[in-house]
Amino acid sequence: MSKQEEMYIGSIDQGTTSTRFIIYDHSVRPIGSHQVEFTQIYPEAGWVEHDAMEILESVRVCIGKALDKATADGHNVDSGLKAIGLTNQRETTLVWSKSTGCPLYNAIVWMDARTSSVCRKLEKELSGGKTHFLEKCGLPISPYFSAVKLLWLLENVDAVKEAVKSGDALFGTIDTWLIWNLTGGVKGGLHVTDVSNASRTMLMNLKTLEWDKSILETLKVPGAILPKIVSNSEVIGKISAGWPITGIPISGCLGDQHAAMVGQACGKGEAKSTYGTGAFILLNTGEEIITSKHGLLTTLAFKLGPKAPTNYALEGSIAIAGAAVQWLRDSLGIIRSASEIEDLAAQVDSTGGVYFVPAFNGLFAPWWRDDARGVCIGITRFTSKCHIARAVLESICFQVKDVLDSMHRDSGEKEVKNDKGEFVLRVDGGATVNNLLMQIQADLLGSPVFRPKYIETTALGAAYAAGLAIGFWKEDEIFDKKEKSKNAIVFRPIIDEELRKKKEASWVKAVARTFDLANLSL
Repeated sequence: MSKQEEMYIGSIDQGTTSTRFIIYDHSVRPIGSHQVEFTQIYPEAGWVEHDAMEILESVRVCIGKALDKATADGHNVDSGLKAIGLTNQRETTLVWSKSTGCPLYNAIVWMDARTSSVCRKLEKELSGGKTHFLEKCGLPISPYFSAVKLLWLLENVDAVKEAVKSGDALFGTIDTWLIWNLTGGVKGGLHVTDVSNASRTMLMNLKTLEWDKSILETLKVPGAILPKIVSNSEVIGKISAGWPITGIPISGCLGDQHAAMVGQACGKGEAKSTYGTGAFILLNTGEEIITSKHGLLTTLAFKLGPKAPTNYALEGSIAIAGAAVQWLRDSLGIIRSASEIEDLAAQVDSTGGVYFVPAFNGLFAPWWRDDARGVCIGITRFTSKCHIARAVLESICFQVKDVLDSMHRDSGEKEVKNDKGEFVLRVDGGATVNNLLMQIQADLLGSPVFRPKYIETTALGAAYAAGLAIGFWKEDEIFDKKEKSKNAIVFRPIIDEELRKKKEASWVKAVARTFDLANLSL
């Protein structure tokens, strides 16, 4: 075994419902992994929180168990593990005490809708309304982003107010919280975030890649509580004592969707869709910042080193994708496990005219309607649970199509196409093991869907960023398209254009039915 083969990169993948730690060898083969689910907290309708200490413990457990598994399989990870990458659920917001290391409130999760009133107030007060900060940060005023979650904490949580006043408060997204703890916590932990996570706060200037002073002043956010912004691929610091591994550099950090872009090797003009709790579609626009006219966000794609060029992206975020399948399982009891939905939906060859729109807490891109609520229409006496299951799968794919259609309109003809002149969507995330879902996606898009050999490209992207920073991989290895095509599966559309257009028109009608339902009286 060569020295290169004895070296490994670890990746912390801290998601919305679970945490994983995966160890990769140089050929990007996972040689050890462990996953832990953690508690979802719903204090009120539309509110979603996480216990940040539970998340921290989940990371500790995953690292320890993955190392044990890799060692048991004969891999010398004790001396071979050379760096750690980190990727995380974005926008989820936390304020904690610098002196005690304790959270001052639960983490407010990205999909939490409690800040709608904060957003309405800002829209009324600011001259540009919803788009007041768009030119600087690429984002509309929305409950989705970290800044308004921070404003809610500053206004509603006494412990946060007092800590800010006394200089004891630290703000961060989950990457910041983890890095601070991994590098020492109260004993000198590093308070940093990366450009991709910072770009999702509504506080970072897309051009300067620094906190925007005018936005901070307008929102009255104290700059002292904000972390330092670094690139996605550089040595940030070393893991301190008290963790299953110590002294190893943390050298990669990206928000989950940006990590997936790196894992999928999405260069300029290429798009990927990650299917998890939500679904997230990003199109790399290269070094060009494109302001969307069709309801998309402008964001960072990645910056793979302090002196590397900055790649930007158009993004469309869908709040409810896999979460709709969980709803079928947990709330309706139609299925016992998420994996059952494919077989159930495959028992019928159509939805029987049923359309389901999972606007549980409103709709994200391209609609941006926080007054929307879920609907299921077209139900007849003929409708069975099989039709509803298939309609749920279609709802995920329709939402992805809505976003991609908007991207095509915004970017013009700048997308990269294959030798047949087709735009190819790269897909990843746990739900992509569902072959029926992927086939429906190709059918509704009318274009191919590319599923790579390793579908957990979020963790892989963080590993790539970490390895790149220490010379473990080179950039041309990471973006090697031939290598990425090995053992990949391509789903091609099999329905005709006429049926596709009819289904799309019905979907648009169904979406319209969801508007202005948030305040229905009980």
